[in-house]
Amino acid sequence: MKELTTKELAFIEDEIRAEEITAKTMNWCASQCEDELLRKSLEQMAERHQLKVADLAKYFNKTGLIQ
Repeated sequence: MKELTTKELAFIEDEIRAEEITAKTMNWCASQCEDELLRKSLEQMAERHQLKVADLAKYFNKTGLIQ
């Protein structure tokens, strides 16, 4: 696989940060919920975003494209 440009890496890093922020925000919202069903739904959505971050980090660490 060809190496990514600096600009492409910056876009990917921005997306990873956005996923992290989204996960943290959803977890915070879940912590404020009194409705059990809504709280669980928000926690599940946050977990999906956290897993995306982990998958991206694993992929880029494996390929060596991001240090």
